[in-house]
Amino acid sequence: MDSSSGIELEKAGVALHGTTDVERTEAPVSFKAYLACAWAGWGGILFGYDSGYINGVTGAKVFVEAIEGVGKTALTASHNSLITSILSAGTFFGCLMAGDLADYFGRRPTIIAGCLVYMVGVAIQTAAEGSHALALLVAGRFIAGIGAGYVSAIVILYMGEIAPKRFRGMIISAYQFCLTFGIMLAAVVNNFTSSRGDNWSYRIPIVVQFCWGLILGGGLLVLPDSPRFFVKKGKIDEAIQALARVRGQDPSSDYIQLEIAEIVANNEYERKMIPQTSYFGSWVACFTGSWFKANSNIRRTFLGTSAQACQQFTGINFVFYFSTPFLKSTGAIKNPFIMSLIFTLVNVFSTPISFWTVERFGRRPLLIWGAVGMIVSEFIVGAIGVTIGFNKTHLNAAGASIANNIPAVNAQIAFICFYIFSFASTWGPVVVGEAFPLPIRSRGVALSVASNWFWNTVRSIFLFTPYLVDQDEGYLRSSVFFLWGGMCFICLAYAYFLVPETKNLTLEQVDRMLEEVVPRKSAGWKPSTTFAAEMAHKEVRLDSEKASV
Repeated sequence: MDSSSGIELEKAGVALHGTTDVERTEAPVSFKAYLACAWAGWGGILFGYDSGYINGVTGAKVFVEAIEGVGKTALTASHNSLITSILSAGTFFGCLMAGDLADYFGRRPTIIAGCLVYMVGVAIQTAAEGSHALALLVAGRFIAGIGAGYVSAIVILYMGEIAPKRFRGMIISAYQFCLTFGIMLAAVVNNFTSSRGDNWSYRIPIVVQFCWGLILGGGLLVLPDSPRFFVKKGKIDEAIQALARVRGQDPSSDYIQLEIAEIVANNEYERKMIPQTSYFGSWVACFTGSWFKANSNIRRTFLGTSAQACQQFTGINFVFYFSTPFLKSTGAIKNPFIMSLIFTLVNVFSTPISFWTVERFGRRPLLIWGAVGMIVSEFIVGAIGVTIGFNKTHLNAAGASIANNIPAVNAQIAFICFYIFSFASTWGPVVVGEAFPLPIRSRGVALSVASNWFWNTVRSIFLFTPYLVDQDEGYLRSSVFFLWGGMCFICLAYAYFLVPETKNLTLEQVDRMLEEVVPRKSAGWKPSTTFAAEMAHKEVRLDSEKASV
């Protein structure tokens, strides 16, 4: 090690070697380590597949009759809303519990436990038939949601803590890609089972979910826990071993020593800024500080929770949860399952674009221009629909509703695809775990992801779909896209005024950046010192003061 930049520290009886060089605070990463980081992204498939499969089966004749009774052709708005949203309700509570579990047992064990709970819920859903079909389906989806909550909150936390700074955005985007890939797989499975005349037409899509829990949970059994978790628990030796495995380096290498010293020094700094008082005090800490300071805990918590809320209110889940019955109602689409699959393919192939753009251009530009793209496309869809598109229909000889202008409907579908592209390549891979300091990171991420599921539930049950689009309810049809477009104006303002740029910064450097600049100027911020250097300087000063007494 270059002695000019070497700093000697000690923590929990372990000698650490820090640095003053801001470019040496993170170890190089091997290809094997990248694969380990990306594996956790498989958790996204749990939620993507669920949103895709439930969208398909709610329009299937056998499923409708299992829930509503023989001869019924569609779910009631209340049953459709309940079945669709109950998983989100379970996930909301699972997220809140996951923060505590991840701090006590570790990130990796919490995710594995979530996979097990998720599979129990899937088993209960599979048993849904007869007079108890609705009750079993709702109970199973709620329990599966709790397990999915563990996974959704802690996978993002885990990936954020182990991913290297230069590729953290890309790796977390891989989580979103797995989510979109899950939607696509569900659309394929639904398409192949929709023609069956028995209850396996909806049971097979449900059973397939076992695979995702087994793959994610089984893979994590051989991966290390987060080194930052061990630092928080004061287990420095275990943190060094975990970091060495994550980075693909020898535990004694200078690279590992420098990075672990920076993590330890940052944790010491943050613990002084955020005293750990009690269990409830640690939750209260997430809401302390001033609204007018970008680095205050309450601003960080608001940043994370509002990011997830904005993501929900773009209206993207309307397309994937309710597009099948919505498109069927227009009479312009011969096979709504195929059209749903096309939307899904656009989503899947648009998401990988963010792998490159999120690291090339940064988080802020993607969110700003993504919001602009969604606003334009959604207002065009709404404008065409209320004039010559979806909303203008007539009854054919069989009494079915048919669109008057098929080319106009096709134009709407094209702009819906552009809207999906704008979301998937920008707002889809929203990164929420980068802004929180280590003492409150697990709870902050849990609150942020819980916000996603809370607003997903509220949107599905109380505010919007399906009540605004069902024929016997609000029946807005294309006009609902004006609502989503209006919401995207809020997303645009949020991204411009509140989102900081975290590209190419370690999690520890993000802490310092939030202290020194406002979000709008964050793209130009560069680190000038390390936490290890400051910690060593304070120790030297204290030793000098003691010697002079």
